[in-house]
Amino acid sequence: MKIGIVCYPTFGGSGVVATELGIELSKKGHEIHFITYSQPVRLDALSKNLHYHEVNVPDYPLFKYEPYELALSSKLYDVVSKHKIDVLHVHYAIPHAYAAYMAKKILDENGYNIPIITTLHGTDITLVGNHPFYKPAVTFSINKSDIVTCVSKSLRDDTREFFGIKRDIKVIPNFIDIEKYSKKHLLFERNIIAQDKEKIIVHISNFRPLKRIIDVIKIFEKISQKINSKLIMVGDGPDKKKAKDFLRKNNLKNKVIFLGKTNEIDEILCSSDLFLLPSEKESFGLAALEAMALKVPVISSNVGGLKELNINGNSGYTSHVGDIDSMSNNAIEILSNEKLKNTFKNQAFENAKKYDIKKVIPLYEEIYSEALTKSN
Repeated sequence: MKIGIVCYPTFGGSGVVATELGIELSKKGHEIHFITYSQPVRLDALSKNLHYHEVNVPDYPLFKYEPYELALSSKLYDVVSKHKIDVLHVHYAIPHAYAAYMAKKILDENGYNIPIITTLHGTDITLVGNHPFYKPAVTFSINKSDIVTCVSKSLRDDTREFFGIKRDIKVIPNFIDIEKYSKKHLLFERNIIAQDKEKIIVHISNFRPLKRIIDVIKIFEKISQKINSKLIMVGDGPDKKKAKDFLRKNNLKNKVIFLGKTNEIDEILCSSDLFLLPSEKESFGLAALEAMALKVPVISSNVGGLKELNINGNSGYTSHVGDIDSMSNNAIEILSNEKLKNTFKNQAFENAKKYDIKKVIPLYEEIYSEALTKSN
């Protein structure tokens, strides 16, 4: 099968999932074509089954803003026509599903019918799509897709509530390669970041307000009063400066390390004792799943897909958004009890196995076959 994949090529969860999906599909013999504005960060090497097509946006003085949707639609038309793509799988409603529909209509005019599968990841629904200005376009894009999937039951419910969507939305969760993570368990048995008996606590995100970065630090502050510990902050974003200002005012900056964006996330997690994710909204929580796959217990809020992923009292603990006392107390309980921590570590890994890529990929293959059958 020839599959076109449209995604954001950045470190964000949707881009990572789309790239890993394409790579795994190529290993199974499918011909994969990534269509986006730069090569996806997880796409290390191209092969006979793995291709990348760059979307170039011409610099034209008539436009105040570069018309990416127009450029993407044109590129999709070119790639689908030239390579005889069977299905288009777009990740994110806006602008990808919107652009894909325009390409589909142009292709229809030329006698080429291409089915569109749209996967909703969260921000396109809960943040961008729910803005009154974009809502009609998001609703249109979802309804005009041949098949729609989303990454959690929570996101499916939100989509139906926000947009009044009546059509079928299939839940296919995000995934990880359990085999890859299993091989790393023994490589970092000792905490390579810690000094003496320090406990390492990690947070990974894009530092947007929804991630509640200050809550992360306040939770850590309470933990550090009871447990000799260090906080590792991985990622970058708009709230980074606010976080650093808070650390300076509260004399915590010597206990917190900012690593920025890094490709060594697995190594950091393997060396960690606890993962913090107190998000205000989280449609799935891919970073938490990666932590669980590396046997790291998770302390999180109980919103969105997190409550489906991080099982309270099993792989970690969940609390209400903003309940810093509850989250810090739960963290201290895990970190101060080695037997309990080891139990949670093993249970986190067992829960992560449910999201193994080998279990999820066939679900997408079924979707592609269904879309092709409907279009013929």
